[in-house]
Amino acid sequence: MNDKAGGDAVETTNIISVTFPVRYSECDPLGIAHHSSYVIWFEEARHEYMRRHPADYAQLAEEGVFMPLSELRVRYRAPARFGDIITVRSWMSEVKSRRAIFYHQVLRADAREALAEGESVHICFDVKTLELKKIPPRVRALLERYLQEPGK
Repeated sequence: MNDKAGGDAVETTNIISVTFPVRYSECDPLGIAHHSSYVIWFEEARHEYMRRHPADYAQLAEEGVFMPLSELRVRYRAPARFGDIITVRSWMSEVKSRRAIFYHQVLRADAREALAEGESVHICFDVKTLELKKIPPRVRALLERYLQEPGK
């Protein structure tokens, strides 16, 4: 979903929007995007969000911070189809001592029709010990700077 993949990313203060076409490989034989594709689209927009803000995953990993997915919720509203141009919007909706929550929306780009929405919950743990840990204060402060209410 980044520029290399043929997508276009637009950043506002707290929300990253990534626009791209639904690819054939993401669809079932009827040309409808498979439900698992939405999860991948959420992840791509979340990675773009982290890359565009000064807390990209590579930098966090170098600091020994890893924030894997611990929960995922998706509500499907309408199907995306092969060739549709869609926009995925993602933002940080909550930061706690050990977890961060991203909110995601998938929209049909031309009509701004809501196709899906959901949340991904990420926990923090230490790369060396593989134990749950608090988000380091510097990282937590950085994430909290970009908090946005769900549904914005």
